[in-house]
Amino acid sequence: MLLARVGAAPRRLEPCWETMARGWESKSVEAQMETAEGGAKDQSKGPLSPEQADRLRKKEGLVLSRSRVLQDLETARNPRYKEILREALRHLERELEAFAE
Repeated sequence: MLLARVGAAPRRLEPCWETMARGWESKSVEAQMETAEGGAKDQSKGPLSPEQADRLRKKEGLVLSRSRVLQDLETARNPRYKEILREALRHLERELEAFAE
């Protein structure tokens, strides 16, 4: 039981998470569910060949690298470092375009 303050008459306080607005946690759960549903759709096509699995892993790695570079670009302050990140982003986008073809 949570108490209001020391020495005060005991009374139950509502935990703050019970009154908290729907926020990023529920959105994250929703995104995870959508991802899981998308994965289930991919698995229904049958098992991937080793070449397909390798290609998928490479593409996912590029997507993760791209998101990391974008995050770093938002927080970078040094102009030279930003230019390096922009070049890395251009390179990753070219690589991802090659997967689309």
